[in-house]
Amino acid sequence: MAKGEQKGLGDELFGTRMGEFRDASGPVKGEFVPPPDVSGTEEIEEALPEQEEFWRAPVRFGSIPVDREPLGWDGRRGFRKWYPQVMLPTQVVERVSFGHPELEPNRLFWGDNLHVMRQLPSESIDLIYIDPPFFSGKQYNVIFGDQNELRSFSDIWDGGMPGYLIWLNARLYEMKRLLKKTGSIYIHLDWHAGHYVKQEMDKIFGYGGLSGNGPGFKTEIVWQYSWGVRTDKRWNRKHDIILFYSRESEFTFNANDVREPHLLVAESSKQLIKYTGSLTHDRKWNKGFDESGALPTDVWYIATINAQSKERIGYPTQKPEALLERIILGSSNQNDVVADFFCGGGTTPAVAQRLGRRWIACDQSRVAVAITADRVAKLSEQISLEQASKTFTVPDFTVEHWGIYEAKRLSETPPDQFRQFVLRAYGAVPDNSEAGIHGHKGAIPVWVGEPSQKSQVTAQDVVNFANAVRKTPRYQQDNLRDGIMLAWAFREDAVQAAQQLREQEATDLNFIRLDMIRIDSLQFRQHVSVLSTADKADYSTFLTFVMPPRVEVGWKKLSGLTYRFDVSETVVLNAGGKIINVQWDFDYNGTFTSTQGFSFIRNATKEPALLVDYTFPATGQYRIACKVQDDIGGEGLWTGRIEVN
Repeated sequence: MAKGEQKGLGDELFGTRMGEFRDASGPVKGEFVPPPDVSGTEEIEEALPEQEEFWRAPVRFGSIPVDREPLGWDGRRGFRKWYPQVMLPTQVVERVSFGHPELEPNRLFWGDNLHVMRQLPSESIDLIYIDPPFFSGKQYNVIFGDQNELRSFSDIWDGGMPGYLIWLNARLYEMKRLLKKTGSIYIHLDWHAGHYVKQEMDKIFGYGGLSGNGPGFKTEIVWQYSWGVRTDKRWNRKHDIILFYSRESEFTFNANDVREPHLLVAESSKQLIKYTGSLTHDRKWNKGFDESGALPTDVWYIATINAQSKERIGYPTQKPEALLERIILGSSNQNDVVADFFCGGGTTPAVAQRLGRRWIACDQSRVAVAITADRVAKLSEQISLEQASKTFTVPDFTVEHWGIYEAKRLSETPPDQFRQFVLRAYGAVPDNSEAGIHGHKGAIPVWVGEPSQKSQVTAQDVVNFANAVRKTPRYQQDNLRDGIMLAWAFREDAVQAAQQLREQEATDLNFIRLDMIRIDSLQFRQHVSVLSTADKADYSTFLTFVMPPRVEVGWKKLSGLTYRFDVSETVVLNAGGKIINVQWDFDYNGTFTSTQGFSFIRNATKEPALLVDYTFPATGQYRIACKVQDDIGGEGLWTGRIEVN
């Protein structure tokens, strides 16, 4: 088999390298977005709606406990009692450009959505749609199979329904904070947990008042479809529910943009009719007939995605674009911000992009983020071509990692950016006011090594840092004798030099106690992992580093224009990892957009397909690209050329 060239992910993904787009608005590829400066205040009860009358205890029944607060709410700390706050930088691994770097980019996050949301500004989003796990069983909800997804679902199911509701409530609380006062939220559920979740949302957003016109609950939308299990043992379940809530009493709703077709029926008609919208009597009986359609109702029939649909990606819970189009048109305007924090295969950001909305998307699965990025990039290219002669502009979007970071890309950043990231991730504050010191953790000086993973701290580095510490006012006036060195690796002579400085404590007032901490060690992330709570929050994987797979691609001709491609020789560099997804672009032009049907491929045993066959449209030379994701979070890119004859 022939071999192509190996490249690190992003080296030429968009024809740019780190440090470009210096005049761009928002973060650029290779940079880090620091966590916001926040006070130590906890979540407050005033953020919950006042509904004393609605939840008033029934006096005639005596003393009966009534839970006014959502499940899991702590009167002092809110949901942070179970899920402590962790503030970490985000790593911008890509900025996909469509020629308008001056525009603020849309944002796609890989990471735990609770902690991503906690770092976003309040009242910054117009519309939220989420399609969270349905509490229908661990195996059903595992879609992509990477370790973060498996770990998260284990956390959800281990606590039964109460555990699921607490897990979801913590996130719904943040979503309410993020919504603008005119904003609204749609949460997609089914019969497993829908009615339990509504009660919790009534406590977080409000029950809407007896008239239904107050803040909170607006309606329960029924999405009817024909797909699903068939049985003669009960009424067949052929619908999902979508709970619609507003932040305040006044909210965005565009009824005219989502009108439904009229169904004309004469008064005398006794025929069985199929419902497709609001019923309207014959014109001669209804002088107020509106040609633009009937006002929208809360029962929708929208077909599920069939096997031949162009929008089909291949995973079982993918929602049709028509469903999201209806929600986005109805509850947002042009240039509004639409968010989906369980974005899966990217239907929400794709539809938001097509309809001219800004968007934020997030998922805990690295594969989901890769599929979403690919889908939006492909759509945006099409929009750019279609609108080339018009004023329509497509903003860039960033791909940002929170909590798990790409070590290779980190090692290629400029020293100043690298040190900023390491200091903030460690919980220290960058500070260059004193020569030879890069920051402080509390009062303790901190020094950071070089970005390259091949670099090692030397004995001279230790001596230089010790001398810098001795020159500080705290050392000279307050008897401070501690320092911290952070680096990828320490040479043996550096360790010995630090030990000698420490041993002087008994005999020399000039001693220095230096802690030498590897960036990829447990000690480096101890301040984060210690926040894990026994039965709710597992932070053990936060602040860890992953390597991209070393992608190897071979190919051979089968017949005519059909070739077979093989990635089975790819090497996963993350310990315990395995290939979880492979994507192919058989007409690569510098921007990776997968060929239709080659974004999420599974074989007969539902494992990722390592062998694929492709028929080229004609003879000639083609440039192809392959992306491989592993189940730890690494992603690698390979590109090569093939002569088809």
